[in-house]
Amino acid sequence: MATIKGKAKAKATGNLSELRQRVLFVIGALVVFRLGSFIPVPGVNPEAMSHLINHGGGLLNMFNMFSGGSLGRFSVFALGVIPYISASIVVQMMGAILPSLQALKKEGEAGQRTLTMYTRMGTVALSAFQALGISLALMKQSAGGMPVVYMQGYGFIGSAVVGLTAGSLFLMWLGEQVTERGIGNGISLLIFAGIVAGLPGAVSHTLGMANNGELSVLKLLMVVVLVLVVTAFCVFMERAQRRITVNYARRSSGQRAYMNQTSHLPLKINMSGVIPPIFASSLLMFPATAATWFSSGGKSLWLQDLVQVLTPGESTYNLVYSLLVIVFAFFYTAIVFNSQETADNLKRSGALIPGIRPGRSTAEYIDAVMTRLTGIGALYLVLVCLVPTFMQSYWHVPFYFGGTSLLIVVVVVMDFTAQIQAHLVSHQYEGLLKKASLRRN
Repeated sequence: MATIKGKAKAKATGNLSELRQRVLFVIGALVVFRLGSFIPVPGVNPEAMSHLINHGGGLLNMFNMFSGGSLGRFSVFALGVIPYISASIVVQMMGAILPSLQALKKEGEAGQRTLTMYTRMGTVALSAFQALGISLALMKQSAGGMPVVYMQGYGFIGSAVVGLTAGSLFLMWLGEQVTERGIGNGISLLIFAGIVAGLPGAVSHTLGMANNGELSVLKLLMVVVLVLVVTAFCVFMERAQRRITVNYARRSSGQRAYMNQTSHLPLKINMSGVIPPIFASSLLMFPATAATWFSSGGKSLWLQDLVQVLTPGESTYNLVYSLLVIVFAFFYTAIVFNSQETADNLKRSGALIPGIRPGRSTAEYIDAVMTRLTGIGALYLVLVCLVPTFMQSYWHVPFYFGGTSLLIVVVVVMDFTAQIQAHLVSHQYEGLLKKASLRRN
């Protein structure tokens, strides 16, 4: 008896050690990510590059935030995981349009491996293209009275393309390893680490402004309260679901008959995630970036006027940004969620929604519910994404809080916590099974 209890305790300890190893692997991967963000690509003036990023448009600042400051230092991780995310989104969208990719989705694990291969190939192509464009643009730039690139020519272009592409592919590999051997989604954790890396500096800068009198104590307290309220609101909305009641018909197996069972079809309010704000921000920030990098003198007055109108904080910017977020929310939800396919799956499993006929009527009902939920989710995204604009425009807060960064942080932390809890519950469940078997013996 004592021997059996000792074996059960040893197995439970082994399970917890597995969880500990996974957590340590995630920490080690994040350390590698942060160390790599300080390895520069040769030939770039770091002071001029930092000045260019700080005054080069919102799109550059957003990419610099996602990369953990790597773009401002022009390290080998300057592209971050943006090429991989872009390739994944393109493959996912094409999977909803092209019949050949739709067939691959239905092939199970083998089809998923093929789609993963396409995503990796797209990552290589996008990384090389972006690295080439950045290297060519940097050779024409000067910031703070200094040239951004020391050595002009094909040598810098070749080293930049190879270094940035290799860094992006390494981050893709590192994210996949974290997903397989660690806890949570590896790519999301890398983005999370890049965003959080700038948090200590922002907090210290804010406290310094409060000490110098540039930010009043009352306004600082209001900022803290607003941060807590918006974060709690994001957590609530990300967990919110609309549960549609589903009844399963009575089934018989041999001599046994199973009574009607009732379940729920959960539909998230924010089905599109953080994709709409990313698309809308990239589209609106592109004119500012293009004006900074490609305009010279007074040759592009129309571009300068467009940048002036689409400056964050302006009423026109807020209106266009809100409309784009709403449009992209409906568009992306329509791609990732197929109401007709969901209705067909319910029909094949012998399930039906009370009061709704199976098949087309069920699909129309689910589509109507999803449309209302997407409308609420789109308004939620608009509200959260306009918070940083309000804080920076009216309260002059020296850091960017809200929008895409807050959504990513909240979603990643919730997913990471849920997976740790799932591991702990599974270990406790195994322990309860062991105790039950010992009592029977």
